[in-house]
Amino acid sequence: MKPDIHPEWHPNARVTCSCGATFTVGATVPEIQTEVCDSCHPFFTGEQRIVDTAGQVERFMRRLEAGATHRDQERERREKKAKAELAAKRKRRGLEPIRAQRDTADEDATEGAAGAEQDESDSDVE
Repeated sequence: MKPDIHPEWHPNARVTCSCGATFTVGATVPEIQTEVCDSCHPFFTGEQRIVDTAGQVERFMRRLEAGATHRDQERERREKKAKAELAAKRKRRGLEPIRAQRDTADEDATEGAAGAEQDESDSDVE
């Protein structure tokens, strides 16, 4: 090893976690501050807890929710467009729904009956 190029070694460096736990390790600095340790990390404790650093989880959840809303709106728009295209195709081909055909036939019958009554009244005048 070359002399005077290596950092100073501290065999009993003190590690302090934000949860309050402390322990010693070997390190090149005398004190270390950490946010998570084996006493408070969800993997070691077995609890379902989200470790949030600077609101990252909240930001992710907002983006996730916004994406779901956008997907729902996009799906509704596509369904509405598909229905309109199908209706237009049926209309072009003369395949209107049966109800529409029935309504049209009823209107024709009503107009025909009114026209016949009009013809009879005209013949009485002569």
